Amino acid sequence: MKCSKLDIICFVVLLQLSAIIATNYHGYKVYEVVPMTKKQTDIVHTLSEDPKYDFWREGRIVGKPSQIMVAPEDQGGFEENLSRNGLGYAVVAEDVEEVLRQEKIERSLTRSGLSIGDVTFSSFMLYNEQMAYVRRLATDYPDITTLELIGQSYEGRDILALKISSGESETAVAKPTILIDAGIHCREWIAPTVALYILYQLVQNSSNAALYQNVDWVIAPNMNPDGYEYTQRTNRIWRKNRRLSDGATCYGTDLNRNFGYFWMHAGASNNSCLNTYAGPEAFSEPESRALRNMVQNHLENARLYLTFHSYGEYLLYPWGYAVVYPDNAEELQSLGNLAAEAIASASTIGSSYLVANSAAALYAAAGASDDWVKSVGVELAYTVELPDGDSPYAFMIPARQILTVDRETWEGVKVFHSYIEEKFWTNVNPRGPLKSLKVLSGRPIL
Repeated sequence: MKCSKLDIICFVVLLQLSAIIATNYHGYKVYEVVPMTKKQTDIVHTLSEDPKYDFWREGRIVGKPSQIMVAPEDQGGFEENLSRNGLGYAVVAEDVEEVLRQEKIERSLTRSGLSIGDVTFSSFMLYNEQMAYVRRLATDYPDITTLELIGQSYEGRDILALKISSGESETAVAKPTILIDAGIHCREWIAPTVALYILYQLVQNSSNAALYQNVDWVIAPNMNPDGYEYTQRTNRIWRKNRRLSDGATCYGTDLNRNFGYFWMHAGASNNSCLNTYAGPEAFSEPESRALRNMVQNHLENARLYLTFHSYGEYLLYPWGYAVVYPDNAEELQSLGNLAAEAIASASTIGSSYLVANSAAALYAAAGASDDWVKSVGVELAYTVELPDGDSPYAFMIPARQILTVDRETWEGVKVFHSYIEEKFWTNVNPRGPLKSLKVLSGRPIL
């Protein structure tokens, strides 16, 4: 079949228009399904491979609930399938559009006037506001910060990282580096706020100056800016990036299936309409390549990698491509337990993290960033699945609990820092003098 130039132009215009018009979820329901046997768990997991169903949460293990959004025309068959397999369910959202409308109202009430370069932990910031804050830190604290442009998104937005350091090591041993990213899955809004809070604590809170004396930090707070802006303005529940792959039917790639270690081995899809679409090849996406750039730029001294997601209260370590344990699995488990205990002690919302090998605790999922980072030589790597607070819906934590999650997570991050400092610095070097710092008089809007 031949297509005229006009046909092609019209097709492209229609695709662009479909990406601009806000998605409406009137009549969509969210079901909560709790498998009680291994067989039922496998059945639920099979449903996640059907593009008709959007898994807001996949419990993946016996007794853990899954939340699944289903369009009106598919609800009858979905309910029949569950009943046929003995799976009970509850409808936790009768109309997703109404849920999103209520969230928008709450967001509008928590939004306040934010000056350029300021930060707030009482509402979810826009991408431009986040990056303005990162740039301001680099400008106001040149003695301890370095701004890094690690890449650009498909739509041309800067992907920034900030390095925090007291300077080069004055001994023969280089200082260890902690690498942090957030926002790979763009609908998980709480994740970038945690990264920004870590930046705030390190740079603007002078009482934490010791934390970058012997350890360097490199933090990228928003790895999927196109998707993040899309969730803010068009489709709240979008998960992937916004590039239409050559020959693909649907927009976007799951960036956390796009990294080049056992890519497409398991738990990923070649169907572009699924949320776990791994892309046409490993590192096909500019956003995953940006993270690769950041890691490679600091690989020589990188000792710990943390990637923040939501939600579920998991501290997961490699390998994720299959139930295979790394040589230092015992160390990863023990350190994760220490961080989880610190978070639990600080939590006011009952956060309780499960620390585990990701494939063993859940399902195998290849192409994730933590697997790739560990594969290139970073000893300690974790995916941190943050809490959802008291929201009944996955990844939609209310803005009033942003600071609560940020604060408790910071306690776990400090545990990670202490371990890295002791193992890779204190045990081989005497502690040097602290660097004198200037501190802004302003405080964040809380």
